Amino acid sequence: MAAQVREDLLTAALAVFERDGFEGATVAAIRTRAGASNGSFFHFFASKKELAATLFLETLGHYHAAILGAVSPGLSAEEGIDRLIRAHLNFVVERRREARYLFEISRGELTEELREQQRALNARLAESIERWRTPLLERGDLLPMPQAVFASQIIGPAQIFCRAFLSGREHGDPRVHAEALVDCALRAVSPAKEAQTRR
Repeated sequence: MAAQVREDLLTAALAVFERDGFEGATVAAIRTRAGASNGSFFHFFASKKELAATLFLETLGHYHAAILGAVSPGLSAEEGIDRLIRAHLNFVVERRREARYLFEISRGELTEELREQQRALNARLAESIERWRTPLLERGDLLPMPQAVFASQIIGPAQIFCRAFLSGREHGDPRVHAEALVDCALRAVSPAKEAQTRR
C-alpha cells in the first residue's frame, strides 16, 4: 500500500510538472492529483525538490534500461548504432512525458548528493556501451575517440531533434527520421563511412 502511494505521488508529479513546470507546481497540486494526504507526501519526500530529484533518477533509470536493452557485445558497429538511436527515439515517443521531464524540465532541481547518484548511473551505462564498442575499436570498425565524444556523435543529433519534438516545435513521429540519423552517426564514427563522405 505504501509503495503504491509513493508511486502515485511520482506519477502525479510527472503530470503536474509537465503542466505547470517545476516552479509553478505545488505540493498541494501533486497531492490532490495523487489522492494523497499531506502526511503521506512528507512521509516519502522532504520537499518538492526532493520529489523532483527522485523522479529524475527513476526516470533516468528507465531511459538507461531502454538503451542498455538495445546494445550488447557482438553487434556490428552499424547494428549497435542503429539500435541505440532507435531505442532513444522509441523512448521519447512511447514515454513522451517521462522524456520531456528528463530532457527538458528537471535539470536544475537535483541536489549535489543526487548528482552523485546520476553520475554513478551514467558511468554504468557508459561501461555497458564500452563493452560493445571496445572490440570494434580494436578491429578498426570505429574511429578512435573519447567515450563522451562518441556518445555525443551517436545520440547528440537525435537528442537535438527530439527536444524540438518534445517542445512542440516539430510535429510527427521522430522515428520516421531514424534512418537519416543512423546514417549521420555512422559517418561521424565509422572509418568506412567517413571515407565515403570524403569522396
